[in-house]
Amino acid sequence: MKSISLVIPAYNEAETVRRTYQAVTAVMSGLADRYTYEILFTDNHSTDGTDAILAEIAAGDPRVRVVRFSKNFGLQPSIFAGYALSSGDAAIQLDCDLQDPPELIPDFLDAWERGYQVVYGVRRSRKEGRWISVARRLFYRLLNRLGSDELPLDAGEFRLVDRALIREMTKFCDSHPFLRTSIAWMGFRQIGIPYDRAPRAGGRSKFPLWNLVGFALDGIVAHSVAPLRLATLVGLVLGAISAAAAIVLLVGKLLFGVDGSLGVATIALLTAFSLSLNAILLGVIGEYLGRLYVQSKGRPLVIIESALNLPQAPSSIRAGEPH
Repeated sequence: MKSISLVIPAYNEAETVRRTYQAVTAVMSGLADRYTYEILFTDNHSTDGTDAILAEIAAGDPRVRVVRFSKNFGLQPSIFAGYALSSGDAAIQLDCDLQDPPELIPDFLDAWERGYQVVYGVRRSRKEGRWISVARRLFYRLLNRLGSDELPLDAGEFRLVDRALIREMTKFCDSHPFLRTSIAWMGFRQIGIPYDRAPRAGGRSKFPLWNLVGFALDGIVAHSVAPLRLATLVGLVLGAISAAAAIVLLVGKLLFGVDGSLGVATIALLTAFSLSLNAILLGVIGEYLGRLYVQSKGRPLVIIESALNLPQAPSSIRAGEPH
């Protein structure tokens, strides 16, 4: 039988982690005649007792593997590590808050059996504020236009990935993985399955507004160099406008005797605008340079503090090192 890895990142999910385990095992028990499976929890150094609950679950079920990191390394490195440590012919990633329904797993597997190597959930609706929902939709459409690779719209991390992609993904030497864009870039046969995203089963979101903004910036920088080209284009346009304005003033002064004085206030405003624009463009360049700087340090994506039911777990997961 084929084997399936269920990859579930967790951070301070003491209220939901047991229910998530029960929901996943209930679904997989109905597929026991077709698949074997493992459930791999990656604990991002929870502080609310999630680790104790996971240890209890792992003690009673050898199919449950638990990896606890030495600190919170973030969601994307956590998911990457889960893929790297998984052993199944395919891996299905879902959140620990049950917003992504485990009941959709059989549909994912059916599509996989039909030859699709990536099967992702498409969020038809979600229980959240109107403005944040509109912002999400606009962001992913913008992200799609900025890059050359077609991204699935309204899709998150709830997906099935074939072992062929995992082998290639773990070779990526990327200290800031953004898996949605990486998987889209790899190609292969992909298909989306629509679903309605439920509210959290318990606990609180780990993504306040500022974290969402940072997540969006990571996505743009990981997916496209368009901001760098935009910075160049803005510089060229402003340079052309400045040259044209200088010529107009010069011609007006020499031929028509026009007073070219702009006034102190106007000069001050133009100077402030120029400095602000320079700061923004340098910030765009700095985002890319900062990632190169972090990449040059060669640090691992995550450091593993402890592992349960996973005797050969490495001490860390590094980008670019196949596992």
